[in-house]
This record gives sequence, C-alpha cells and structure tokens, in this order.
Amino acid sequence: MTKRVRVMVRGRVQGVGYRHFAMKRAAGLGLTGCVRNLPNGDVEVVGEGDQEKLEKFVELLKQGPSGADVRDVVLVWLPATGEFREFGVSF
Repeated sequence: MTKRVRVMVRGRVQGVGYRHFAMKRAAGLGLTGCVRNLPNGDVEVVGEGDQEKLEKFVELLKQGPSGADVRDVVLVWLPATGEFREFGVSF
C-alpha cells in the first residue's frame, strides 16, 4: 500500500550534505518526494511509496550523513497524494 510520510529532522542537519543524503537514499529505495531546508535550521522530508520502504527510509534519516548530528525526528503518516514523479530537492 502506498503511503506518505512527512519527517521533520532537527539537529545539525544543514550544511552537512543532509539533503543529498536523503535524495540518494530515497532514490535507492524507489521512493518519490522532496527534501528542503527550513529557515529555522530543520530539514523537512516528504516521501511517498511502500510503507515498508518508507519505514526503512525513516531509519536512515535518523542516522543522517556522517557530518550530521540528528537530535530529533518527528513523523506524520498521511495518505499518499501521488503528486511527485521522483525524489528531489525543493527550495
């Protein structure tokens, strides 16, 4: 079943390659969606796809790239909308 997850990632997650990390991991899992930096220093990730793959993606997001210090991850599960064709960086 296709699902959507919105993930707010807090900590040292900007300027450390976090968006690129998320994009590569999502593509490797066959997910669609987007990732963007927020003005408050958080990173927002929206992913759509198979729930099992999304759960694996969230576990990867909790780790982040080697330069990141992920302190908190907040998830919201939603119905998929199908609005994304691929996974990319949003500005």
